[in-house]
Amino acid sequence: MSKKQRRTLVRLIIGAAAFAAALLIPLGGVFRLALFLVPYFVIGGDVLLRALRNIAHGQVFDENFLMAVATVGAFCVGEYPEGVAVMLFYQVGELFQSYAVGRSRQSISALMDIRPDYANVRREGELVRVDPEEVAVDDLIVVKPGERVPLDGVIAEGSSTLDTAALTGESLPRDAAPGDAVISGCINLSGLLTVRVSRVYGESTVAKILDLVENASSKKAKAENFITRFARWYTPCVVIGAALLAVVPPLVTGGSFSMWIHRALIFLVISCPCALVISVPLSFFGGIGGASKCGILVKGSNYLEALAGTETVVFDKTGTLTKGSFRVTAVHPDEISEDRLLELAALAESYSSHPIALSLRAAYGKEPDETRVSGVEEVSGRGVKATVDGRKVCAGNGKLMDEAGAVWHDCHLSGTTVHVAVDGEYAGHIVISDEVKEDAREAVSALREAGVRKTVMLTGDAEPVAAQVAKELGLDEYHAGLLPTDKVDRMERLLAEKSPRGVLAFVGDGINDAPVLSRADIGIAMGGLGSDAAIEAADVVIMDDRPSKLAAAIKISRRTLAIVRQNIVFALAVKALVLLLGALGDANMWEAVFADVGVSVIAILNATRALNVKNL
Repeated sequence: MSKKQRRTLVRLIIGAAAFAAALLIPLGGVFRLALFLVPYFVIGGDVLLRALRNIAHGQVFDENFLMAVATVGAFCVGEYPEGVAVMLFYQVGELFQSYAVGRSRQSISALMDIRPDYANVRREGELVRVDPEEVAVDDLIVVKPGERVPLDGVIAEGSSTLDTAALTGESLPRDAAPGDAVISGCINLSGLLTVRVSRVYGESTVAKILDLVENASSKKAKAENFITRFARWYTPCVVIGAALLAVVPPLVTGGSFSMWIHRALIFLVISCPCALVISVPLSFFGGIGGASKCGILVKGSNYLEALAGTETVVFDKTGTLTKGSFRVTAVHPDEISEDRLLELAALAESYSSHPIALSLRAAYGKEPDETRVSGVEEVSGRGVKATVDGRKVCAGNGKLMDEAGAVWHDCHLSGTTVHVAVDGEYAGHIVISDEVKEDAREAVSALREAGVRKTVMLTGDAEPVAAQVAKELGLDEYHAGLLPTDKVDRMERLLAEKSPRGVLAFVGDGINDAPVLSRADIGIAMGGLGSDAAIEAADVVIMDDRPSKLAAAIKISRRTLAIVRQNIVFALAVKALVLLLGALGDANMWEAVFADVGVSVIAILNATRALNVKNL
């Protein structure tokens, strides 16, 4: 509880005690009025001041105005206890609301704990503690065990394990060694690390994530905009309605003005829209906070709302459904051993930094002896030529084999095939494949269970590779061999095929899929950890690169919307019923207080359920 909330609680306790004393002391006339005015001003003085201040600024019709008119009116007709009681219960409800909102903000402020407080910079042989914003690119910073990594960079010295839970929602630590990239916001668990800074603080991962979360509330959902517009018209209408209720019936029927004024005051208390105005934004705020706990960053309530209507999910392949890291999956030699074929390919590719070359050297398992290699020539779009142990070795695709005069043949397995020829004679081929992510099939299955009608894969990869991945994952359809412009064209067709109210979500790695991400109804970036493009291009960022989080995001969205609808229906139904009873004289001030404060408290309690994502 904050200091302001504690002060309010103390004031309410003092006011309640004074109210109890006023009820017990048997005085009449002006003395009785004075007795009740003391607790009234102690409890509700700030409400009266806010109402006057808002009126001075042209903001007349708000809940402070309604409470001020209702309670002052109660004193005017001699209902002193009811006037104080209404203000007391209203303030108790406001205190509870403030506490509930504070707890919801704490759930997101836990993510804000990733903000680094300082950086240990190595300058002139000494460590100097400075603000992260003062550190320049290429400065060396030291991260001690237990400290948070303040800036993005590359490890120059030391090895450790890093806790990325605040960014990804995953508790499993990541190993880090010299040469590995590290991002701000992680916690160094064990070893001493020296990191060379690669980006200034303003461009770092942690700064971009904090900016994303802090500004999420600025993009309102349709339900929030509806409530804002509703309250703008609702409050003046009920004030006018209360005034008419106080004046018209006694003029028409000749009844008592005091009775109808009392009913009008009850009508005003009931009509306060705070249950809707507070609980609906709080529900979306809780949904965004709950998603952030799972490592899902949603850039606004409008995107969280849109996720609930997801009908079609379109995936990029590499880096989204697959790991984007190639490995040797088969070695098929012709008249030489598998080890010899792999050795020749690895040596020929020893000077290349291409992912295929890296996977060949990784499968070889030894550091290539570059003294055995000479005359290396990379042939664009075909492969590499080199002299290995005095023999001419070609490693690449079929076109390179044709140039070398080698008689080659296709492999029955899908993947990238590296053919090898030695002195013009075909020596065999090696198959390199991109691994499917462990939870990709689970993700597709979970999306189908969540009600997604169609799952589609768009890829620039070859038809056989795409067909195998689509079959393995159980996708509804796939389209292979696409250039970036082809993907946009295909996206347009898919958008035309969906239902008018359905939402199409595109899931990509956020690096080379920006045009498609922006064209989809919802752009979701996988592997956002450390990726500037992912954080900037997408509407939703899955921080830990796990496609299975997609279904969780949709479930969080639908649950949040369900809570919003429950609060709207409950609040309007109760208020409509008690308003009718109040106008007919069948509801007293205590029932009016329940219709306002009680409904607000129940709606807010319901809204806080959006934070609970453990069972999703």
